[in-house]
Amino acid sequence: MKDKSADPLIDVSQLKVGMFIHLDLGWMSHPFPLSSFKLSSDEQLLILRRLGLKQVRWSPSRSDLPLEATPMPPPPPQAPAATAADADPEKALHRQLLAQQRDALLLCERQYGEASTALRDLMDLVPREPVTARDRSAALSRALLDKMLVEGDINIRLLNEGAGDRSTAHALNVAIISMLLGRAFGLGHDELMDLGQGALLHDVGKLELTPRFRHRDDSFTGAEVQAYQQHVAKGVVLAQKMGVSAGPLLIIAQHHEHADGTGFPQHLNADRMSILARIVALVNRFDGLCNPLIAAKAMTPHEALSLMFAQGRSRFDATMLNAFIRMMGVYPPGSAVQLTDDRYALVVAVNSSRPLKPRVMVHDPKVPRDEALVFNLEEMPDLGIRRSLKPQQLPRASMDYLSPRSRIAYFFEPVTPPQPRELAA
Repeated sequence: MKDKSADPLIDVSQLKVGMFIHLDLGWMSHPFPLSSFKLSSDEQLLILRRLGLKQVRWSPSRSDLPLEATPMPPPPPQAPAATAADADPEKALHRQLLAQQRDALLLCERQYGEASTALRDLMDLVPREPVTARDRSAALSRALLDKMLVEGDINIRLLNEGAGDRSTAHALNVAIISMLLGRAFGLGHDELMDLGQGALLHDVGKLELTPRFRHRDDSFTGAEVQAYQQHVAKGVVLAQKMGVSAGPLLIIAQHHEHADGTGFPQHLNADRMSILARIVALVNRFDGLCNPLIAAKAMTPHEALSLMFAQGRSRFDATMLNAFIRMMGVYPPGSAVQLTDDRYALVVAVNSSRPLKPRVMVHDPKVPRDEALVFNLEEMPDLGIRRSLKPQQLPRASMDYLSPRSRIAYFFEPVTPPQPRELAA
């Protein structure tokens, strides 16, 4: 891996459009989609100056500047002697693609971990510093939105395993997918901000429940179900203490309502639910099916979408449900599938604008698992998906190789991944 710390420092005042820079900041500490990127506008230069940075690192070799404007970089270190493997173009390309693939996943995992930590910290503040918790939830929503509002398409991708505790992972899953759905719907910036904040806080009332009642169980008595359902009313009271605005407050109050009026606590129908609450109610149900309290009852993402479409069309806004299925794809990330050439694969990423042919990791006995490449089926017209499978339907060897996730965690990235070996925090 290239040592980026060897890249020269430059004063922010000397930056120019065309320079490729690296920001040594946490992902949530700046508004750019990635922490390593090429400056493309004067507006980006202005934002960098407003961040208060004095210097940043930059990569002359990756910059696009007139020759006379480019400082001469130090001579590169002497490369080691080429090996036989280096001389094989096919192996060299495989190594490059594998490195790029690993870096993109690691970047998503770091970003997810940073967002998860921020969410856990702000939830800890709710009982004793409610206004501070409100401000931090708005800041987290803004940080996520800054990364989503990019030109071009976004991949929804599967992470290795959900980070943090179950409640944090659930709230982050619901917030990320809800915001991506709102983005696909063309909601405005302020609405997306409210959507993100409300989704992050939708279960805040569970802080005031005993742990036994925080997750509904099929064995609950009527009284226990009522105790569980109290988290909605308790969440509204907490949100009011936090000073949360009307948009997020309605999400907290209505995230268990159904379009047909069969939800709780007020039995509202779709006409009386806010559009933001309808989005969160839909995504909340999907994540609950994929990540239930008892792992043995988990559905694959494909099964969850199929069930919601077949049995829940009356429970959800039909237009929204159809848009959700289009965005997630027929085979969402995390689905185990069999391809048209009979090989088995795991869906690991979907382009939210072109979801019919996702990215898959294929079981190939000739390739070690840690060297398996992810294939973009959109670029392979002769290969497609034949059917979805439950993980237990996979042959043993494919099960071990693909390792379907016991808990589904999603994140997002621009369709164009970071360049090989240029991983940024």
